[in-house]
Amino acid sequence: MAGVGDYWNHNTAYHRWIVSVANRTNATAVLDVGCGDGLLMQRLARAGTSVWGIEPDARTAQRARARLQDVPHTHVAESDFASYDPGDQLFDLITVVATLHHMDLQSSLAKAKSLLRPGGTLMIVGLARNGSAVDWLLAGLSLPLVCLGSSLHGEIRDIGVPVAEPVETMDEIRALAGKLLPGVRIRRGLYYRYLLSWTRPAPRAERSWSIR
Repeated sequence: MAGVGDYWNHNTAYHRWIVSVANRTNATAVLDVGCGDGLLMQRLARAGTSVWGIEPDARTAQRARARLQDVPHTHVAESDFASYDPGDQLFDLITVVATLHHMDLQSSLAKAKSLLRPGGTLMIVGLARNGSAVDWLLAGLSLPLVCLGSSLHGEIRDIGVPVAEPVETMDEIRALAGKLLPGVRIRRGLYYRYLLSWTRPAPRAERSWSIR
């Protein structure tokens, strides 16, 4: 089991992707849904950036607070996403790493959408159930590269957080996300993960009318 330090596994492998988007978009208010032990929050926190994390498991939330006790502008709430109420706060970036399959897919995507500022970005590293022959074939073909990556990076699988098996397949996730998040981008990642990104459109500038 990992402690407060750094580590690598199939979820943290995509932290660099998330942090790069946060830096590129100059996100100043970030929400990490299911923040676990706070490693991603720690990596996202920087001067001028406030990072909120929510974690339903009490022991895991306490571990996140311990990790972040000396990191300014970080806030950890012991809450599930369905119950979380940030008040009037909206976010430039919402991250959901390997936790969406713990929640109701439709209501969670809808809530994340509602908490984004116009121009804000939702980034999900998710798990899907293999439901077709193609799913199983792709999983099998990726196995050698997965094993190689895990060996090279010294994978730590058990970090002492609750786990769950995914319920929805990639096809089901694509269909529902496509309805809720028009223009969403979903692709398969290497480590049995899918990567979803969606930016909330900014409102169109109102047309000005003049009476002559």
